Amino acid sequence: MAQFAFMRSPGAEHAYEVGDTVEVYCDHEKSSERVRGWLKGIVVQVDSKMVAVQFRTNVYLTDGWMVPDRILWYPVTSEHIRPQGTQKKLGNKEILEY
Repeated sequence: MAQFAFMRSPGAEHAYEVGDTVEVYCDHEKSSERVRGWLKGIVVQVDSKMVAVQFRTNVYLTDGWMVPDRILWYPVTSEHIRPQGTQKKLGNKEILEY
């Protein structure tokens, strides 16, 4: 039987659960304008590959359409989703309250 060597065990960097507060990098409304940045949301569904996050403000798909139910889906391994409070110090980057 072949042995495999790896630096760390394969698996998700973060394990999300329903009810977790997360930050998502997406298009959203801020002061009646559409902007792209980090926005707080709540995890509403999780499976082995995807995480659904719901927001209290309007969010948009990358092609410009507003999402009516304010829920965006992300792969568990996406760099556009992170647990709340893990942001790096990047100057004056504002994260909106949900």
